[in-house]
Amino acid sequence: MGRVSADAGRLPQFVIAGAPKAGTTALHAALATHPGLYLSPVKEPKYYLTDGRPPPRSRQRGPGDAHSAREWVWRREDYLRLFDGAPPGTVRGESTPFYLHDRAAQRRLAADVPGIRVVVVVRDPVDRAWSNWVHLRADGLEPEADFGTAVSREDARVAAGWAPFWHYRGLGRYGEQLRDLYAVLPRSQVLLLRYRQLVDTPRETLDRVSDFLGVEPGVAHTVAPENVKPHVPDTPRYRALARVVRAGAAVGAFAPPQVWRQVSRPLLAALHAGRVPRPPLPVEVRRAVLAPLLPDIALLEELTGESFDDWRRDTGRGDFGSRRS
Repeated sequence: MGRVSADAGRLPQFVIAGAPKAGTTALHAALATHPGLYLSPVKEPKYYLTDGRPPPRSRQRGPGDAHSAREWVWRREDYLRLFDGAPPGTVRGESTPFYLHDRAAQRRLAADVPGIRVVVVVRDPVDRAWSNWVHLRADGLEPEADFGTAVSREDARVAAGWAPFWHYRGLGRYGEQLRDLYAVLPRSQVLLLRYRQLVDTPRETLDRVSDFLGVEPGVAHTVAPENVKPHVPDTPRYRALARVVRAGAAVGAFAPPQVWRQVSRPLLAALHAGRVPRPPLPVEVRRAVLAPLLPDIALLEELTGESFDDWRRDTGRGDFGSRRS
């Protein structure tokens, strides 16, 4: 990047770096209510995922990936312009929940903005992956109707160049991600939160974030969530609509992003009309998804000094850890 001094007054001073499906959208919306903060009008610019060039096609192989890549803000001047509307004295920030997972993004961010403050939100990694799969199914993009099978295909998909949002287990390896982030930034510049803290104690959690960012606590307030996707069962109707969505997303890769988003709205509405209550995740599936993640949970505990033993339970939804003695 190499232009720290010239651009310092136009760059973000903090980022919400991850993880996807861990409450980052709700946190972004809540912080945007604080008059002392300025959140970029584009929620996920993804700038530091790039090196100043368009997203590589080698990472656009999954359904909808190429279309999504057209929305990335990769030109530096376009990225800097996102913060031009910040009132004097406000603290500038943006949210790209893949920065935590992408090690090159971590390094670029630390080099470009050495004083950057990074907010990280972690969620039970199996619950996170399950929510991730539900999200992609609801959008008609995930072709695999069985969550466990979709997770088992992750390595092959990654090798084939599918984008990071398809990394069901990979995005939940917070121990490895945090270890590498601490290698490029001081721990004092990183705030680690848990998803359940955002859900169960939102006011206190927003005050923690406000203190971390150096703005007045007790001002930001929660906003109704907008990124909760419905569970859509696998039916002949769903499969037919989803095939149309995936084909349209492929064609949409050659049009401006707003064109496909406009065209896809009635299709997504039709998909979501078939929603049903989200079923519980079978215990045997949870165990299978969790098993390879256990060493990473242990690493996270070692790094933070906190217990995440609740994530090891068969029931999940444990996201509120305790300080280890």
